[in-house]
Amino acid sequence: MDLDKRPQQDTAEPPVGLRASDADRDRVADILREALAEGRLTAEEHAERIDGVYRAKTQGELTPLIRDLPGAHQATRRPAPAYEPAPVRPAEGSMPPVADENVVAVLSAASRRGHWRVSRRTHAYAIFGNVELDLSEAIFEHRQVVIKAVALFGSIEVRVPQNVSLRGNGGGVLGTFEVDTLDSAERDAPVVYVDGLALFGSVEAKPRRGKLIRDLHAKLRKHLGS
Repeated sequence: MDLDKRPQQDTAEPPVGLRASDADRDRVADILREALAEGRLTAEEHAERIDGVYRAKTQGELTPLIRDLPGAHQATRRPAPAYEPAPVRPAEGSMPPVADENVVAVLSAASRRGHWRVSRRTHAYAIFGNVELDLSEAIFEHRQVVIKAVALFGSIEVRVPQNVSLRGNGGGVLGTFEVDTLDSAERDAPVVYVDGLALFGSVEAKPRRGKLIRDLHAKLRKHLGS
């Protein structure tokens, strides 16, 4: 038997000039988050690479950011999953795939509050800093909203109106990750998902008492064309 003719594992990388999708950036960010939690990256390295992820326009710019980390080739080869619309009250961990906005605080503070338009997906990073996302008076244009929150020696605080549903899926490593699950009495109310990691920091999501989305059904019909 010729040992040199044994099957070789496919390690082909995507074409350098292929445009990167939001799902591609999310997968690379997840690998970097795991590498940080495992001690493979320092806080400074993680912050630098995360910045590169959300500046990347092509697959070729994403690949070097994770080439030296476990799971890199699987992440670049794996096709983006086909997502179905999330139900009104989906199972924990079910996530819509679109990324729209980044809120980053590095040795500083960042916030979104008042009458602001909530993106379908928001990435919040607090690295030796604090992020506040107050959705209590925000304008919801989507029935499913995802907040991916990573706190490293920092804190992320999320507040939502009392008449939306709130879900959480994350954990803490020498830190706290707390989401107060909330079920709205409104059948078509938005669902806010908070997913992420608190490493030597905290992520907290809960309803803001006394705050409600006004004219909920009329607003959703207007934005969604229903």
